[in-house]
Amino acid sequence: MEREQIPPLTSIDRISNQVIWKGCGYSDHDLGRPIIGIANAFSDMVPGHTNLRELARQVKYGIYRAGGVPAEFGVIACCDGLAGGHGGNNYVLPSRDNIADSIEIIASAHRLDGLVLLGSCDKIVPGMLMAAARLDLPCIFVAGGGMLSGPDCCGQEKPDTTSVSEAMGRMQVGELTEGEVLRIADLCAPTCGSCQFMGTANSMCCMAEAMGMSLPGSALIPAVYNERLRAAFASGERAVQMVREGLTARKILTQKAIENGIMLMMAVGGSSNTVIHACALAHELDIDARKVINAFDRYSGEVPLLAKINPATHQYDAADLYQAGGVPEVMRRMTGKLHLDQFTVTGRTVGENLESAPLPQAPMPDLIRTMDNPHSTLGGLSILRGNLAPDTAVSKPAAILPEARRFTGKAICFDSEDACTAAIEARRVKPGHVVVIRYEGPRGGPGMKELYKPMKTLCGQGLAACTALITDGRFSGTNSGCFVGHISPEAAAGGPIALVEDGDEITIDVMEKTLTLHVEDEELARRRASWIYRPKPAGGYLKRYASMASSADRGGVLLTPDEAESERSGMDERTD
Repeated sequence: MEREQIPPLTSIDRISNQVIWKGCGYSDHDLGRPIIGIANAFSDMVPGHTNLRELARQVKYGIYRAGGVPAEFGVIACCDGLAGGHGGNNYVLPSRDNIADSIEIIASAHRLDGLVLLGSCDKIVPGMLMAAARLDLPCIFVAGGGMLSGPDCCGQEKPDTTSVSEAMGRMQVGELTEGEVLRIADLCAPTCGSCQFMGTANSMCCMAEAMGMSLPGSALIPAVYNERLRAAFASGERAVQMVREGLTARKILTQKAIENGIMLMMAVGGSSNTVIHACALAHELDIDARKVINAFDRYSGEVPLLAKINPATHQYDAADLYQAGGVPEVMRRMTGKLHLDQFTVTGRTVGENLESAPLPQAPMPDLIRTMDNPHSTLGGLSILRGNLAPDTAVSKPAAILPEARRFTGKAICFDSEDACTAAIEARRVKPGHVVVIRYEGPRGGPGMKELYKPMKTLCGQGLAACTALITDGRFSGTNSGCFVGHISPEAAAGGPIALVEDGDEITIDVMEKTLTLHVEDEELARRRASWIYRPKPAGGYLKRYASMASSADRGGVLLTPDEAESERSGMDERTD
């Protein structure tokens, strides 16, 4: 795709621009240096971002040290946890594309020379990376760092920000009192930082590092460590150097770089959301999303699970993984698979970075294992296909008990997360049920809600190993149990998940990568003939998003009218 080139400034434009910069307090001396934008997603409402003001200050020091001039601007940041309930969560995935748009607008309109992207959490990180790919400026990503876990409490080892949802399920079956649930709530988020597990936030920060967009070893530094400040300072310095070297984002973000990120996600049991975000990033790079989906599928059989942290186990969390060597140590264990020749923000290749990376602070051989002694021979993520997911679905074997990786049960269907949550609280979900939550995809949500609460509540009720949950929505990286998300086509697009009825038999086979609805084609055709889709009421941004969003297997990105019509036509052909 031909990318529009911004013409150089005329002398009159340059003088006019200098007047405006001087109005902001800059000097003539400043305006002769590289101007580095700092896209800062600071927020008082997102624990992973409350420390970003201090990190931005360190970035500025680094930019000045290297001879550049910092120019900070704000970026919105939605928290999946805070957005839950009353439709708030519907906005979180759509915010990703708004973030990419806003960074593009500021960087292009103000003709910045480079960017430092400062964020931590679920949709902010991919939105920033999408902007970097779109702009093709020198860009470096700086993570805000992870939260420390709470102390062991009420039988919960290393409680995290989602432990309360599980505790509520335990309270519903009489295992905990309300006071004990409140005690867990008091202790489970003791510091600022992104959530303590391998959720979307930490997964995307790790993926950014593996793709070469962050300084080596920086992704998992806890938010409250001084090393996090030093990494921010060094990133500011490096941003200026990248401008002088002409090292732009598209020289780093290639298909092979994305594959390096995918392989890391397999090795650490990354969030299922990394699939939709990798597809969205590919869209910005003019790479077919199907190549990304196929890469996830291929590497799930080639790269085993090497590092096992929450939610795959409560023994270790993201801070432990950092102490054990973090992303560099995991990548060192899989050098035979990686594309070592890919360039990174350091100006060196992945292979060169790994050769010079420091040794772990506290080696933990049972946390990060070797390729010949993995936690599981099955990669951390899995792409499923079948008559219930013709265009794929996503599961996370790393967080599924081995005995639940093949599950057959009877469907119990809900047309929204709220209806499902009420049924779980009323104890209507029983062992042997496959919970089906539909009309929560990008178009149907609209916005593709994150459905971690139903699964966490089922876990709390002791049903994690004897029930399953499938959806056209998405999951948090904190979920464990037998679950499948991102089912495509979604129900709102007429996908087969819309035709499932209570009592239908469904088989989830993560080992064979299949998702099967045991209903004859003739019966499905009869149901389709009487199927009617009634969109949920939506206004403002969600209305626009619903009309323009692609399917989950294409990244849930905003399409042009022609692209949207082409996708719908393709769906019509598959369902005729």
